[in-house]
Amino acid sequence: MTELLTRNDAGGIATLTLNAPDRLNALSDSMLAALQEQIDTLHGDSATRVIILKGAGRAFCAGHDLKEMQAKRTDPDGGAAALKDLFDRCAHMMMSLQRLPQPVIAEVHGIATAAGCQLVATCDLAIAADTARFGVNGVNIGLFCSTPMVALTRNIPRKAAFEMLTTGAMIGADRAQVLGLINSVVAESELEQATQDLATTIAGKLGAAVAIGKQAFYEQAQMALADAYAYTGEVMVQNMGLRDTDEGINAFLEKRAPDWAET
Repeated sequence: MTELLTRNDAGGIATLTLNAPDRLNALSDSMLAALQEQIDTLHGDSATRVIILKGAGRAFCAGHDLKEMQAKRTDPDGGAAALKDLFDRCAHMMMSLQRLPQPVIAEVHGIATAAGCQLVATCDLAIAADTARFGVNGVNIGLFCSTPMVALTRNIPRKAAFEMLTTGAMIGADRAQVLGLINSVVAESELEQATQDLATTIAGKLGAAVAIGKQAFYEQAQMALADAYAYTGEVMVQNMGLRDTDEGINAFLEKRAPDWAET
């Protein structure tokens, strides 16, 4: 049987590939479970500095598996409870992805729709091919993308998000970049290399500092201004207490390369 989610490790970068191209890498029960398992493993993996998330075949991810959802909806022993369990597991996976200490980069080609668009919005960074398209288009089949809306509205302006949610319209990569859903757009032939270059740059930084910073980034965004400054001041003190940070500052002042203990 083909592995549903593959992982490749090189140079401190773990590349996870959604590998169900015949279903446009839909977030089926099995795919969600495979993602959650890898996320849980990566959380304690100090050798991994950056994670790349991509899709095999023609698309990044087309969202939830509609056939599975319909089967749950009509199951006399499951019904609403089974559907709620699905959305709860998906939300847990998305939140777990953002709670990882390592930055996660979405490498997007083809389409990223519904929960697939949510997945892009959940990743810390995203690079897309110029041919990529994005949408939260469940409304077109009578299902408002309420859970994808959570991540989307934390990435792009509200009116733009509401337009996408209520019209079901797809947007191209250039528009997605303008709105802030993705960081950059490259030719499809350059997508893999551009993503690797970004990942390599981040992997070259002090991992402990990046991990501290990522957690603080999301925590402070939910706080009032004064609380955010108080919290991040404490984070700066914590960061300054690291042996490798002390070495990094001394190396900068002495105009030499840092001798970090972190490998």
